[in-house]
This record gives sequence, structure tokens and C-alpha cells, in this order.
Amino acid sequence: MSNNMYQWADYYDLTNRGVPGDVDFYVDLAKQAGGEILELACGTGRITIPVAEAGLRVTGLDMSVDMLRRAEQKAAEKGVLDHIDFIQGDMRQFELEKQFSLIMIPFRSFLHLLHIQEQMKALTAIRKHLAPGGKFALNVFVPKINHLYEESEKMSLRGMYPLENGEQVAMWDFTRYDHFQQLSEVTRTYERLSADGIVTEKAVGRFTLRYIFPTELHHLLRLNGFKVVQRYGSFAKSGFDQNSTELIIVAEKL
Repeated sequence: MSNNMYQWADYYDLTNRGVPGDVDFYVDLAKQAGGEILELACGTGRITIPVAEAGLRVTGLDMSVDMLRRAEQKAAEKGVLDHIDFIQGDMRQFELEKQFSLIMIPFRSFLHLLHIQEQMKALTAIRKHLAPGGKFALNVFVPKINHLYEESEKMSLRGMYPLENGEQVAMWDFTRYDHFQQLSEVTRTYERLSADGIVTEKAVGRFTLRYIFPTELHHLLRLNGFKVVQRYGSFAKSGFDQNSTELIIVAEKL
């Protein structure tokens, strides 16, 4: 058992497949950037590697050594490791001594910043590393009041994921909310099940997110020297409205 879900890179790869359309969206954005790309919280390279496969130079930064090791292995298997610089680092305080045409934080990873001060530190570092005319892109889920209420302090099955050998992995979340701080504290359990349904391995990890409301994010970006130039409610580039469950933002420096 582990208290850090990011030590379980294989389970993470199997169960965290992003939001529909996000890979194509970020790869297309990278192609349009016309320069080097930086992905923050790159994880195991789910976005980084397709960007490199498009022939682009990309840097992937992440705090987890286990995630980066897995990302390097996957990039080597795809034959694109020479297009990628994987760096262990913290998005709140990084210094890479270069600027990028596109900086991106896919798959809601901005929400791992749990305090406004941390969010502002990250945005300051991002702005410093963004080349003139460059773009900053991220996506976050849209908090829904009824969802926050219904999910609080309940165990939810997030999915069943088949393995090639006939086994399956079940992913469960127990979520506790602190609405005053806008925190979502998640205990995630992976159960590996044999072909006849017997649990053969269990891994437990914990992580916390700070959910953020759309207007709050707009103000935060403006306060830190960014202007929103594109806003979508899905990776198919549909308009953002009251029914959207995802907020995708592309911003530039003021």
C-alpha cells in the first residue's frame, strides 16, 4: 500500500486517459505555436509524447520521479526520446533559462495548486517563460454544486479497466470536500482482480485538488498578467456555457 498515487505509474497510465479529445487539441495547439513547447505536470507523457511524435521539441516537467521514469521509457519505445527533455521540477518555482512558444497544463493539473499564493507563483513562473506572442493553455473541470453534494464522503467506482492477461483493475474514489477552502480530498483505491474476480493486489493513494470556478480563474489570470484569447466548453471547441463540464482556456501575456 502507498499513500502517493503517483508512485503507481502503471496503474495511473491504465486508468487516467484524460478528457475526450484533449490529446488532439494540445497537439494541434503545439503545431501552431511555431517554437518549443513546455508541458507542466507532464506525468507519464500522455500529451508530451504525441507532441514529440508530431516532430516538435518539447520539455516535460513533473515532480514525480516515478512518473518521469515511466515517461522516458514510453518515449524511448516510441523512438522520440531525443525530441523531449524530461525535467523533475515544481510548476510553482521553476527556472529553465529559456522561453517557450506554448506552455500547457493539461488534464486539470493546475488544480493541484492548493492555495491562491501557489497558483500565483506558478502563473508568475509561466509568464516569465512565455515567449513574446506565446500561448498558455490549460483545462479544468467545472464545479457543479449538485455534484459536489452528491459525491461528498461516498465511495464511487470510477471504472473497470481490463488487462491483456484477463485480469481487471477497479478504481474507486472516496472524496471529502472542504467547501470553505474549495478543496477536494480524494482517497483512491486500485484493486487488481483475477479473471475469476478475486482481489490479488490493492494500492491506496491520496491526493488533494483545489477546484476553481470559471469566473475566479478568469480573474486570477488577469491579475497575473494574462488575457484569455480563446475559451471552450469541450475539446471539440464548442462554446463555453452553463451546461459545460470542462473549461479550456488559451491565454496570452498582457
